[in-house]
Amino acid sequence: MGQFSPINQFTFAALFTVLFADTISAQTQAEPDLMNFAQGVLPLEISVGAEELRIKPEHAIAAIDGNHKRFVAMGKPANAGQFVEFVYALPAGTTFSAFSVPNVKETPSPSQTFFKTIEVLGSPQGTNGPFVLLARGEVASSAEEGDITQLQMEPQQPKVEWVKLRMTDGVDVQRDQTFLEFSELIGHGVQDEPELSTGFSGVWRGRGVKLELEQEGATVTGCYDGNAMLSGTMHGNVLRALGQNDAGISSQFILIASEDGSIRGLRSTNGAPFKSYDGDVSDAAAACFESEQPKLGCGSVLHGIQFDFDSDVIRPSSRVVLADLYNGLSEAGASSVRIVGHSSSEGADDYNRDLSQRRAASVVSALVALGMEASVLSAVGRGEDDPIASNEDEAGRSLNRRVEVRCSS
Repeated sequence: MGQFSPINQFTFAALFTVLFADTISAQTQAEPDLMNFAQGVLPLEISVGAEELRIKPEHAIAAIDGNHKRFVAMGKPANAGQFVEFVYALPAGTTFSAFSVPNVKETPSPSQTFFKTIEVLGSPQGTNGPFVLLARGEVASSAEEGDITQLQMEPQQPKVEWVKLRMTDGVDVQRDQTFLEFSELIGHGVQDEPELSTGFSGVWRGRGVKLELEQEGATVTGCYDGNAMLSGTMHGNVLRALGQNDAGISSQFILIASEDGSIRGLRSTNGAPFKSYDGDVSDAAAACFESEQPKLGCGSVLHGIQFDFDSDVIRPSSRVVLADLYNGLSEAGASSVRIVGHSSSEGADDYNRDLSQRRAASVVSALVALGMEASVLSAVGRGEDDPIASNEDEAGRSLNRRVEVRCSS
């Protein structure tokens, strides 16, 4: 394998600008859903009747988990006039262009109905506002499963970093006490590149949570449940990590580091649905692994390399991960490095395979620009053929969209 010179993220930033600036400016791709936990949206508060209605953090996450299925948004039935508010922190300043709600349908029960009045408010200052109205709609039952109802946008849309979802009334209230349902808040728009969090080193404890992590740049390693090891990469404030215990049972994680030091997240084990995985920072000493500097390279599974939506254009925020990968491969001594691209299941099989191939080739091009020999590298696209998580919600889909690094001597 050829010789490499270590590169830092500042050197890479200059190379990245030369490589991709013109291409990025020419892209006009469809916008992703920016109101999604897997994109770094963090539920902060549940207000107005939350205690008496038995509303839990799981309900706030269910409204932004990318799963369009309807769910009962409370533990006890509501009376007329009661409403629910969820407040979310966005990973970066966002200007929204559209909000919508999918799958507005009525459950065949006189005790359940879908929320009728949906309001979305935003603030650039904090959870205490002031909040201004961004969008509003009074929804009606959709004709078909999967239909999407657009909310009416306000003509002036400020850049916001906090969003409040307010839901009131019901589409077809037949009883004084009624369970109210919701599906998902979808938000499209333009978002600033989020800053890379530095909050993934430490020890956290919570109900069902025993977590220890060590962060170096965009790379994180650690352990959970006392002895199971995990590793992952970050984008902004989101860590996507994979783990396995001694019995070979795997788990997938999507974790967000909060400003107060806590960890908020989702975990799926052995293919089960994602569930909340929240822990508070602990002063306990790390016990289940000997801390080593996290490192990318041969065998890594990368979620921190981000692309423009439906595109093979690498986003500028990926430069830290790519620089770390270059540095790790420069020490590996492998004679052959295969970059394997994977996609989620949206779209046709052939298209996804082609997209994953082009994305893998973009990573190869970036590594060559950093100094790797082109003869050492190859790119392969596997499309949606090898999922590591469910494609039923965005949490799983975001884990399936990945790049793997395979080396041989």
